[in-house]
Amino acid sequence: MRRLLFLSHRIPYPPEKGDKIRAWHMLDHLAESWDVDLGCLVDDPADLRHLPVLEARCAEVRCLPTGNRWQAAARALLRCRPGAPLSVGWFHHAGLHDWVNQGLAAGRYEGILVYSGAMAPYVMGPAARRPGIRRVLDLVDVDSEKWRAYAADAKPPMQQVWAREARTLLRFEREAALAFDRTLLVSRQECERFIELAPEVAPRMDWVENGVDMSRFDAAGGYTTPYQGDAPVIAFTGTMDYRPNIEAVSWFAREVMPLLRQGAGPAPEFFIVGANPAPQVRALAALPGVHVTGPVPDVRPYLAHARLAVAPLRIARGIQNKVLEAMALGRPVVASAAAFEGIHATPGRDILVGDGVAETVRLVREVLAGQHPDLGENARRAVRDGHDWAATLRKLDAAFDGPRPASSTTQAPAVQVPA
Repeated sequence: MRRLLFLSHRIPYPPEKGDKIRAWHMLDHLAESWDVDLGCLVDDPADLRHLPVLEARCAEVRCLPTGNRWQAAARALLRCRPGAPLSVGWFHHAGLHDWVNQGLAAGRYEGILVYSGAMAPYVMGPAARRPGIRRVLDLVDVDSEKWRAYAADAKPPMQQVWAREARTLLRFEREAALAFDRTLLVSRQECERFIELAPEVAPRMDWVENGVDMSRFDAAGGYTTPYQGDAPVIAFTGTMDYRPNIEAVSWFAREVMPLLRQGAGPAPEFFIVGANPAPQVRALAALPGVHVTGPVPDVRPYLAHARLAVAPLRIARGIQNKVLEAMALGRPVVASAAAFEGIHATPGRDILVGDGVAETVRLVREVLAGQHPDLGENARRAVRDGHDWAATLRKLDAAFDGPRPASSTTQAPAVQVPA
């Protein structure tokens, strides 16, 4: 079989959080038709116990620890240059560069898949640009837009820091997209947004949407309830040191829950389910009816036995796996407009979409009162029909086998981005 280099900024297993879910399904799919060499970084040493799974699927695996966050931050600062984004330097690893360069020098690869723009510098040199290599970059999201949103909501000095990152990262994203044969994003909306910002990359762009493993997220899975008592449960799942998640649960716990717990009927309980809860998330457990689980072995029981799931994200890029997974388990979902973007579902029939305190309270109360009896079943059907991995990953195959852009072997020009 042909040989492919797969680079990921994090170990792509287990598929238990957004970036790992997408990376694993791409890797697993490509391994059906390629001999895959996996190179990745490991930010949690505990993840190294999953190496046997990856070694069984890949021809060769090179997983290198990044050290703790302080070490990664120091590395990013040391590599920071005028006009360069900090977030790309965060994922620089000299050992991984050496391993990649050795494989390229040996002419080992006919294909390269780079998962996350931060990994693009590993293969943007001349050795990776020979005509016989098909190079595909999965940006996933327009990450520079996330930093732009952070800056718009921040005060000095962080406003200037985030604004600089947004400018420099957009410049880098544009240069990277021009350096690859095909660049992917997670949804049509993300793709269109990036083309608005970088019209010169349009011929190279496509999108591969996130899917759900419907057999794993089985609504009839017989999960044992993790909850005690009979109070209706509202669940939020996600990695809880991620800023958009922190903001979402803080807002819901402080602004929405007090109103939901007023009035007749059992007072609902809000469960925040996910690893690495930041201090401000842990503090929410002191509020009436709010629970912070920390890491759990499996989020499925928490979703399956919740009355509904919520995704009140204000800042959201791409497609939210937390929404897809709850819908796949047949749970009603109340989501913000930002969290709903890119999902193939009909608001009001398959999912409830609303923003602001009053609208969110109204929609959650309607679900708790049983006013949407078919919402969960409709949600599962919508995800089954619109987000099947087998269907979405056919576009990944096309990225490697389709026609090559006319200028794909030329050096990408530096792109100037307005301040």
